[in-house]
Amino acid sequence: MRFGFAASAPFGAEVLERLAGPHEIPFVLTQPDAPAGRGRGLRPAPAKLTAMKLGLPVIERIEDLPDEPTIVLVAYGRLILRDRLDRHLWLNVHPSLLPRWRGAAPVERALMAGDDETGVTLIRLVEELDAGPIAAQEAFPIEPEDDAGSVFDRAADLAVELLERVLPEPSFEPQPEEGATYAEKIGPEDRLLDLSRPEEAMNRVRALSPHIGARAELNDRPVTVWRARVEDGLFVPLEVQPPGGRRMAYAEWLRGLR
Repeated sequence: MRFGFAASAPFGAEVLERLAGPHEIPFVLTQPDAPAGRGRGLRPAPAKLTAMKLGLPVIERIEDLPDEPTIVLVAYGRLILRDRLDRHLWLNVHPSLLPRWRGAAPVERALMAGDDETGVTLIRLVEELDAGPIAAQEAFPIEPEDDAGSVFDRAADLAVELLERVLPEPSFEPQPEEGATYAEKIGPEDRLLDLSRPEEAMNRVRALSPHIGARAELNDRPVTVWRARVEDGLFVPLEVQPPGGRRMAYAEWLRGLR
């Protein structure tokens, strides 16, 4: 099959890599290089790096899009204006069971909320946020050991399955409004752990690992917490990272404090 592709974030890059072999992708629309890291130097979006590795043409301005009838969009991160919505069929891959968790951080918010399942929904892109009609939807369980990384991996595999099922001849059903919730972008306050609420803190660690990181003060020192569990009603860190340091087992970090 032939279709354009639009993505910027790592999840979009993962789906692109899985699709590029079996299908013809004439271009990848992605965001321009942006400041990142401590030095604030310009860095390409993850999807751009993947496209370049695969030898796919990259477009960074939506005004330069060719007249490809169908474009698959996965975590592109920018608003598509009405004139462009009308010019193409935009098939949006969203890693949640819409209408639950519309918005920027559906995987993270599902884990923070302690949801026991999530999934992937394919919708036609419309002006209202993640509210378009549904072409396909499938759920999978969130296991107790899952973090955001493992959920994104399973969502990418499922996205490819659904796209290959739908793309030859997509049809759509209206998305229900009942049950709509919104997954706001992760902000600095979302990274702070309340250790007096162990289950909630553990879910937050799972939601922010391995890509963002939750923050806490342990032994009166600030650390990023990457893995944890709840044991006998208490929050137990398993892997931490001190400022400017590397990730390490919590026990190793404790030994370094002596």
